[in-house]
Amino acid sequence: MQGASHMLLEEPLRLASVLAPAKPKVFPSLTKIVGTLGPKSHSVEVIQECLTAGMSVARFDFSWMDAEYHQETLDNLRKAAQNVKKLCPVMLDTLGPEIQVHNSTGGPIELKVGNHVTITPDINKALSAEILPIKFGDLAKDVKKGDTLFMGQYLFTGSETTSVWLEVVDTSGENVNCLVKNTATLAGPIFTLHASQVHISLPTLSEYDKQVISTWGSRNNVDIISLSHTRSAEDVKELKSFLQSHDLPETQIYAKIENSEGLDHFDEILKEADGIIISRGDLGIDLPPENVFMFQKTAIHKCNLEGKPVIVTRVVDSMIDNLRPTRAEATDVANAVLDGTDGILLGAETLRGLYPVDAVSTVGRICAEAETVYNQPLQFKKVMWHVGDPMPHEESVASAAVGSAIKVKAAAIVVFTFSGRAARLVSKYRPTMPVLAVIFPREGSDPSMWRSYGTTQARQCFAVRGVYPLMGSTDEAETGGLTKEEYGIKLALNYGRSVGIVKPFDRVIIFEKIGDSSVVKIIECEG
Repeated sequence: MQGASHMLLEEPLRLASVLAPAKPKVFPSLTKIVGTLGPKSHSVEVIQECLTAGMSVARFDFSWMDAEYHQETLDNLRKAAQNVKKLCPVMLDTLGPEIQVHNSTGGPIELKVGNHVTITPDINKALSAEILPIKFGDLAKDVKKGDTLFMGQYLFTGSETTSVWLEVVDTSGENVNCLVKNTATLAGPIFTLHASQVHISLPTLSEYDKQVISTWGSRNNVDIISLSHTRSAEDVKELKSFLQSHDLPETQIYAKIENSEGLDHFDEILKEADGIIISRGDLGIDLPPENVFMFQKTAIHKCNLEGKPVIVTRVVDSMIDNLRPTRAEATDVANAVLDGTDGILLGAETLRGLYPVDAVSTVGRICAEAETVYNQPLQFKKVMWHVGDPMPHEESVASAAVGSAIKVKAAAIVVFTFSGRAARLVSKYRPTMPVLAVIFPREGSDPSMWRSYGTTQARQCFAVRGVYPLMGSTDEAETGGLTKEEYGIKLALNYGRSVGIVKPFDRVIIFEKIGDSSVVKIIECEG
């Protein structure tokens, strides 16, 4: 059928499965879930439930609360992860060039449509329905008449009345005079100001961000930094240099695309970053609503071809206050999976939402169902075509491993890797089964140094679609005298059996490097 979708859908079969009772999942979805930890997900108990429900990555948003609070949360995360015997990567989300309005009283401010309000850098002035003081002195230089500004505690979700839309009327010195375009009540201690399609003359990596990374980030050896409001490849390069100078060379950088500048320079950013986060909150404000879906699909497609993880945000906002998502939200999650996303990021849903654990489990179930109709053969062909001929050796073997796994209906692909790169390469070809990545130390490496390095590489794999890392060892006390291959296979299969991936007589693909060569083999599990 011409114009076919990215699904593999045999209608009678799929309709029957929709009507049948849902089968309990014995393993999480291949699509990863990033949970933002905060007031409603701060305790060891709730974090533990989130991990059990399918949360793979823990995000710490430094646009609010202080390092002490986040440290308490991280300490609780470590306890929870230890309790459930799981690794969980830490993602530090930067503040970036964000303009904030501080409401010292915390009282509500009502703005009415048709009224005028002045935004001023004079922070000595009291916040009111007529005056909005900000901590930025150059807004009047950056904006012009007719520009659109948005302000609110959480910015527009499309359903709330706590964000206001302003139109710039004129500027007067350092002040910006605006017309209120909708009635709204601003509430909370901090409001965020977003200037739509305007370059704000603030650095992407703020001094506050540098302070947080060099202290909290360095002390906790964070695995991933989400660089908010990434606008160019230079932003990523600057952060890389900063990480190198602060003893964080292994920390990955995920560029968070949330404005038109980032969109304009997307290809260059993608080459430089380790991963991409499509931040649809601010992006949905910066772009006309009818254009957001096209950028999402295009960006995911480009990330998939390059084999770089991509994560989508703002999917089930209604679950902040409700136990179930809307029908449109559920479909939106599924469509992101069908587009090829590696992960779904939950922000307010887990940070301040009433049902953080249910948000994780619900999104996980939707992802798992969507994966059953994901068009893997089409994606496989697209990546093969993009890589081209002659294929690099590693690409050839990774694609062969996935192709073989599909043909023999393997239960899993086991990858032996030092850095996680081989596992990410296998994931690029979107296997329909989990990839169990056994992270081994390099020959001759210092065991004590490698334990820290290897754990970081393993945790980072949790952000990649379908990859589930395991810490391997070459210590004879742990391997029991087995060869590296025998030990790695035993470790992976034991884990696979424990979580219900591998059953007796299942076939498993083994992908490993031996010297300068890569080898793919098929084994059958014992009965």
